[in-house]
Amino acid sequence: MTVTIVGSQLGDEGKGGVVDIYGDGADVVVRYQGGDNAGHTVVYGGTEYKLSLVPSGVVRGKVGVLGNGCVVNPATLFDEIADLRERGLDPDVRVAERAHVILPYHRVLDGIEEEVKSESDQEVGTTGRGIGPTYEDKAGRRGVRVGDLLDPEVLRERLEYVVPQKRALVEDVYGLSIDDLDDPDAFDVDALFEEYREYGERLAEQGMPVSCGDFLADAIDDGEQVMFEGAQGTLIDIDHGSYPYVTSSNPTAGGATTGTGLGPGLIGDGEIIGIVKGYLSRVGSGPMPTELAGVEGQTAGYDGDAGEEEEELATYIRDEGGEYGTVTGRPRRVGWLDVPMLRHATRVSGFTGLAVNHVDVLAGMDEVKVGHSYTLDGEELLTMPSTTERWARCEANLRTFDGWPDVDWDDVDDWADIPENARTYLRYLSDELDTDIYAVGTGPDREDTVILQDPYDS
Repeated sequence: MTVTIVGSQLGDEGKGGVVDIYGDGADVVVRYQGGDNAGHTVVYGGTEYKLSLVPSGVVRGKVGVLGNGCVVNPATLFDEIADLRERGLDPDVRVAERAHVILPYHRVLDGIEEEVKSESDQEVGTTGRGIGPTYEDKAGRRGVRVGDLLDPEVLRERLEYVVPQKRALVEDVYGLSIDDLDDPDAFDVDALFEEYREYGERLAEQGMPVSCGDFLADAIDDGEQVMFEGAQGTLIDIDHGSYPYVTSSNPTAGGATTGTGLGPGLIGDGEIIGIVKGYLSRVGSGPMPTELAGVEGQTAGYDGDAGEEEEELATYIRDEGGEYGTVTGRPRRVGWLDVPMLRHATRVSGFTGLAVNHVDVLAGMDEVKVGHSYTLDGEELLTMPSTTERWARCEANLRTFDGWPDVDWDDVDDWADIPENARTYLRYLSDELDTDIYAVGTGPDREDTVILQDPYDS
């Protein structure tokens, strides 16, 4: 069977930890979209592993696959594998031959475009890692794929076609000189060819390239269990998120089909677990109706005058939850749980179960709130409007719950150990989404999770 892990919010919900928790039941863990803009943190035995590209399952010794829906920076891939080996692990990673490759010019152009957008307050808050420009080239049929790195003649042909276009974009559209850039070799065909031909040789020597759909279908036919790991979250899905404040791929469950080469029936017949953070966080611009206070440079109209109590509450949640980007280190915007957002995410991906993380972060407060619904133009909405502009005009209708004590979470091993008021909060969430809770996260480590349902036993 298959299990698909999907972020239900704006990313940073703790997907990597859930993949790790349920990893014993899987034989293969597959990333189906995104690139090294995805920060996944796994804590095991007090050791923290921060991954941006390699699937989280490698920490448990599982086969990791980067599907064709991913965009791959070979330098990041090899660096992460080397780091894991230095720390005593032996990662087995395969890469889809149909996956597209992030090249240096993608990263340069990503930074240039974001800087230009910032002049008119339209920046998306990208990580600057070339993700969007790589997906643009994929859609424009001028991309370089992993399989191309294995054939020098094809690689040279691809680069000779696309690099002159990128040079013209820099010089004629943005009015910049290639020689004045920090990395002028990013636009040099010969330099790129030599560097990426060598990456192709390294990939081939280590047996990493695969035909993803065939590889996974064979594994399933052999009785192996496959877990699909999404990056980012539903609200930054390019189709179902708060466009244009989105990533360039589909983190929702449908992306597991297009991003791996397996049919939708196979994904839909398995378990699809929505990962929920017990409150909300966001890095970058875009609407956030339940936001507390704000973050300078990210929250529209933020002037630092949200009120002392709200500022203190936002700072408390941010610090207790470690709400700083894994990849960028930027402070995240924080707010109360947004239930209309979760209703939207549940419908889009068809969650069969929920894993709710960071319940411990909210402990010790007198009261905890959720955005139960929105009001827009005098009408109550239970789910999100389709356009970001209308979403930005929504006012959250808050529902208040009694807080719960900050207990010794190391002693919380089952449902009955969770403080009663926290259980009330969780039951409300399950009822509103009509979805069972499979796991409750009470801390950062692998052992800090109350497992209520094993998806492989369903």
